[in-house]
Amino acid sequence: MTHTLPAFAAQVRGILLEDDTPAGREKVAALVREALADRSFIESLFDEASPERKVVYEDPELGFCILAHRYTGAKNSPPHDHGPSWAIYGQADGETVMTDWELLEAATPDKPGKVRQVREYSLTPGVAHVYNEGDLHAPSRAGPTRLLRIEGTNMERVARMKYEPVQE
Repeated sequence: MTHTLPAFAAQVRGILLEDDTPAGREKVAALVREALADRSFIESLFDEASPERKVVYEDPELGFCILAHRYTGAKNSPPHDHGPSWAIYGQADGETVMTDWELLEAATPDKPGKVRQVREYSLTPGVAHVYNEGDLHAPSRAGPTRLLRIEGTNMERVARMKYEPVQE
C-alpha cells in the first residue's frame, strides 16, 4: 500500500480523535511502523537538502505534528522529555541508540533536574517507540539517520526543562 502524507495525517488524526491516550498512541505507532515499510512514502518526506528537523504536517485542530528528521552525521542529545506533550519516534534509516532515564529530582526554570540511566536500546529501521508525557530519554546517533516522528504538539513552541545525569 502506498501512503501519502494527507492520507497518513488523516489516519493519525482519526486515531487521536478517538483515543489520545497512551493506548491510542500505540495505535499511531503501529501506523508509523506500517508507513516506515513504504519506502516511496518515506522518500517523499526527504531530499538531500532536508534539515535535521522539518515539520511536514501540523494539524490545525489537534495540534499534533508529523516531522521528517534527517541527521547527516553523529549527534547526541541530552536527557529530555517533551514537556506537557508526547512523541513517537519512527526509525526510517540508520540506528538511534536510545537511553531511558528515571527522574530523581524535578527540574525548575532555574535548576536542571537530576536523572539516572535506566536502560539503553536501539531503534533500527521499521521500529517505532512511544514516549508519553514525562518519559525521559536521550537519543544518540553514530552516523546518518532518518526518522519519521510525531509530536503531540509542535515542540518549537514549548519551553522545556533541562536534566543532568547523576553518576551512581
